[in-house]
Amino acid sequence: GFGLCYFTQEMLAAMKNDSFIDKAVTISGSGNVALYACKKATELGARVVAMSDSTGCVYDEKGINFDVMRQVKEVERARISEYAKRVPNATYVDSGRAVWDYKCDIALPCATQNEIDGEIAKTLVKNGVTVVCEGANMPCTAEAVEIFQKSGVIFGPAKAANAGGVATSGLEMSQNSMRTSWTFGEVDAKLKDIMVNIFHTVNNAAKGFGREGNLVAGANIAGFLKVADAMKWQGVY
Repeated sequence: GFGLCYFTQEMLAAMKNDSFIDKAVTISGSGNVALYACKKATELGARVVAMSDSTGCVYDEKGINFDVMRQVKEVERARISEYAKRVPNATYVDSGRAVWDYKCDIALPCATQNEIDGEIAKTLVKNGVTVVCEGANMPCTAEAVEIFQKSGVIFGPAKAANAGGVATSGLEMSQNSMRTSWTFGEVDAKLKDIMVNIFHTVNNAAKGFGREGNLVAGANIAGFLKVADAMKWQGVY
């Protein structure tokens, strides 16, 4: 969740000269990725207005209260409807899909594969979304991605944007190998650097191969080049 927001923040800065500050953000899901994307987006100045689970979604115009949401979903493992019962002015809708009906500047799908189809993509575009960044594994269908790209929405693909979990696992392995222990702040700073570097690797690959602004192409190209270089180094060809 943190890594997703670091990638999105760098994407905003580099491609729009913008940031999370004062942006309305919608996040699907309420598991680990979604919860901590909510926490980090809020810390970066955004207002997370909606979240969901498999039973429905909640809308909180003032911004989701992370502490309450964490208590409901991570501690109590309760339905997301409990959030609306505890927070004044928050509303609950008996449909997880409805989380995409609310107006937002930034959409972070963090729930499940293929959750945003062409119809939902059109709704998001109609409602003014300018940035979509994937926190789940391939939550947007190919049709949805095409709609975003044709509409000028900046789109961050999962294979780059949600690499934070694997990156942090790598940091854990490094600590084990070195027989050392970093603080939370040190790990968080290293994660941010990794996600910033991933964005620029992807963005530069897109630019270098004539696909500027297309981060899907950039991620595919950068991934292919990394594997090809590794194979060459190992003498495979």
